[in-house]
Amino acid sequence: MSPAHELQDVENAGRAPSLPALGAQLDEVAARFERAGAFGLLALRVPELAPIERDYGVDARRAVFGRLAELAAKLGVEQLDIEDLVLAGEPGLDEIVVIVFREAESGRFLRDELPAYERAFRRELAARGGRVLYPYGRSEPQLASGIGVAVRNPKLGIDTQLRRALAEAHDDLDLNVRSEARARRRRMLDVVLDRRVTSVYEPIVAVESKTVFGYEALARGPQGTELHSPLAMFRTAEEEGLVFELDCLCRASGLKGAVGLPEGTKLFLNIRPTTIHDPNFRAERLIRTLDECALSPSDVVFEVSEQESIANFEAFKEIRDYYRDLGFQFALDDTGAGYAGLEALVEISPEFVKVDRSFVSGIDQDPTRRTLLAALQDVCSGSNARIIAEGLDTLEELETLGELGIAFGQGWLFGKPTPLRATDDATRS
Repeated sequence: MSPAHELQDVENAGRAPSLPALGAQLDEVAARFERAGAFGLLALRVPELAPIERDYGVDARRAVFGRLAELAAKLGVEQLDIEDLVLAGEPGLDEIVVIVFREAESGRFLRDELPAYERAFRRELAARGGRVLYPYGRSEPQLASGIGVAVRNPKLGIDTQLRRALAEAHDDLDLNVRSEARARRRRMLDVVLDRRVTSVYEPIVAVESKTVFGYEALARGPQGTELHSPLAMFRTAEEEGLVFELDCLCRASGLKGAVGLPEGTKLFLNIRPTTIHDPNFRAERLIRTLDECALSPSDVVFEVSEQESIANFEAFKEIRDYYRDLGFQFALDDTGAGYAGLEALVEISPEFVKVDRSFVSGIDQDPTRRTLLAALQDVCSGSNARIIAEGLDTLEELETLGELGIAFGQGWLFGKPTPLRATDDATRS
């Protein structure tokens, strides 16, 4: 039997192909164990599957697990011997179990082969990024792993030895998870305490004149680490209770990197409901910081997430009133990304409305998107808000925005985010 095992089609809608179950392969495991004399067992889990089932249902979980199973089987063909097995683990664990059968005279399978398979699996997950979890998640999935070993002992039943090896792998997996969590917290603390955050700036362009209207500050963690992307940074910060500290650091970096911003150009800076509790963002200190950066409040637009503003309108109204009295403006971000955008538009009364890329991508070829954006443009015009269309990739999309009277566009059509001035990224890596 090939280690890949043919992935079986499941007729039920929403179900993905699956690996043979460990419980159904016990006789095969026993026979191969008896012939070889030893086996190594690698248990693999992706923790994100449980919340996917909670939020989107069992079919969503099965679909994602099916992608993982297909990847595991593919690697089995490429890396394992024909006697080895790639199986689905115990029901409810969403676990992949890789068993390699070897003679007991060498520990190479423990030292080299199973770790090599695990590393290859991690590389494949990293290469696929958020596509593995899409559309239920967008981040790169995490991987937990553990190894167990059994050497054939005729005094013990094969099922007993398999159970012990599986328990050993689970203990090893749990230990690795705790160890990695501790190391991840240390890395996150290093970022916060050593202020290892830099900013890049994405241009926002006036659709009609094709000139730069402003720049959005985007945070980046240390180059070449898993915390480089803002999504990974904030996800880890949330796990470690460091969101407020990281958020303060990102705002400070966004201002610091904007020194020398061309006169009359807006700086768009992301804020959260807790911003008002940052002592460096209270009136006196904030104005002093702006002076040091050659900026005034009228140069700065605070971006608030549609999702976060809806979660607590009253908190955001307090922030809006406090900073608007100082001369700052506001933009409502991610409008149309799946939340009650019109309610947020009414409650926050922003000067700018940033429309999610899902409304913009392919708008030149999609009458429905054009109709929706035209309707939103009418609403925004009535409230004196101007639209910024995010995710622009083509000149045809830009031309369509002009036909609809959309004021501004943002996206890779105008260039990738870059620093506004020379920074010594090497010292922060």
